Amino acid sequence: MAERRLLVLFGSQTGTAQDTAERVGREATRRHLQCRVEALDSCDLANLIHEPLVVFVCATTGQGDPPDNMKVFWRFLFRKNLPPGSLCQLDYAVLGLGDSSYPKFNFVAKKLHKRLLQLGGNPLLPVALGDDQHDLGPDAVVDPWLVALWDKILALYPLPPGLEIISPDTRLPPKYTLHYLPEDSPPPEGDLLQPTAPRAVPCELHPFAAPVVSNRRLTAQSHFQDVRLIEFDIAGSGITFSAGDVVMIQPQNCPEDVQQFCQLLRLDPDKRFVLKPTEPGTSLPPLLPQPCTIRHLVTHYLDISCVPRRSFFELLSHFSTNELEREKLQEFSSAQGQEELYSYCNRPRRTTLEALWDFPHTTCAIPADYLLDLIPRIRPRAFSIASSMLAHPDRIQILMAVVQYKTRLSKPRRGLCSTWLASLNPEQGDVRVPLWVKKGGLKFPADPATPVIMIGPGTGVAPFRAAIQERVAQGRAGNCLFFGCRQKSKDFYCQAEWEELVAKGFLTLFTAFSRDQEEKVYVQHRIRENRGLLWELLSRGNAHIYLAG
Repeated sequence: MAERRLLVLFGSQTGTAQDTAERVGREATRRHLQCRVEALDSCDLANLIHEPLVVFVCATTGQGDPPDNMKVFWRFLFRKNLPPGSLCQLDYAVLGLGDSSYPKFNFVAKKLHKRLLQLGGNPLLPVALGDDQHDLGPDAVVDPWLVALWDKILALYPLPPGLEIISPDTRLPPKYTLHYLPEDSPPPEGDLLQPTAPRAVPCELHPFAAPVVSNRRLTAQSHFQDVRLIEFDIAGSGITFSAGDVVMIQPQNCPEDVQQFCQLLRLDPDKRFVLKPTEPGTSLPPLLPQPCTIRHLVTHYLDISCVPRRSFFELLSHFSTNELEREKLQEFSSAQGQEELYSYCNRPRRTTLEALWDFPHTTCAIPADYLLDLIPRIRPRAFSIASSMLAHPDRIQILMAVVQYKTRLSKPRRGLCSTWLASLNPEQGDVRVPLWVKKGGLKFPADPATPVIMIGPGTGVAPFRAAIQERVAQGRAGNCLFFGCRQKSKDFYCQAEWEELVAKGFLTLFTAFSRDQEEKVYVQHRIRENRGLLWELLSRGNAHIYLAG
């Protein structure tokens, strides 16, 4: 009998595709298939030709781009020298997650499906195109597609005699178990964020602990929005970047939330543990030190402030000892309960921690072993770099609006990363932030004579501040900036800097202050008023136009 094994590979940017891939993995386990779930770039691609059965779960990001954790795979797959029949032994299925409000809807999944077909793969089903815009989200497509997928797979790989599908009411074992260490065992070597010996250039697995040099509010105190210019010291990190690049920052939960979470789940924050995988061959989460304290796990790893997904309520229902709570959790994890779940979670942006408050009987019964199955890891946040190395060597600056808004919940919603960064005060000692740099999507012209037209309302001006600093340092004029905000006196970021560059002849500046007069004026009005100049720059000067929001 053929070996019953399935490989689930995902390309995920925000965690949705990973969450879906893990769901496929759980459903495979219930059908007694040997199953591995991995990011596409973590998988050994040369071994793909030996895999009998693979399910690909892929998101599409930006303008039809593959997510970061499948870029290596993507380049490999589209190599010209791959022989046409190289995947002829492969049965596969592709599940795409996208958003139909973008022109390149599910582009990655469609293109992947087509390429696997070209290489001789045998599709079990047509490609699934999950859509964020659907009232029920991607699950409207995913649910029925998975039913069809398991029918196909069980026809090819029937259940071994005497075995039945494990009922959804049965709880599967956790991915890892926590083994607590005795209190007198030696403490771990150094803290996670100690400056490490210089290694390769910092990246997600090895971020650089950058000291915060300054954290300055740019908006008037009377302005509704708090916008910061934050500067980090990257001396000795090996980081280099150019205008248009992006800094990735790994945020952490605030101490009050961590304390609340530990109290709710009756966890001792100072307890130390090591993780052991349940299945041999499962790798440990790369960003967790071993051994680790509960406090470190909750502060730096578990995303207790994210809006919980359907899979969270599904797993939670298994721990519930209270009938009322269990019924509600089961409803939230059923296909029929998705509108209800959307109103409870997504619309008011309720956090995981708040959801746990609402199910107190269940929450105090959660076994610690299941924490990593229940709650996703904190994702890094991307910020446009707002400074140039030519103007500020060994420094990175970002322009950041502190995210805070109201929903129907009594407590205002706050952005995890921006709230944490805004709270850091370098005058209170050595404050460090884990970061690394990624190539951005904006590329500025190499030819010094090419004029650049930049449209950057609000904090969208950040990458243009980097570009203008870089171009001025290289002695390039021909910089034209359209900037818009509400009021000249309240949120005109970097006003003095722009005015100085205008006076020196390096910058042509057009501003739109929408609330400073009766009728609202926006950057598009200023563009229309100056259409003669713009057409001149485009038709004669071959200018490049950049837009950031």
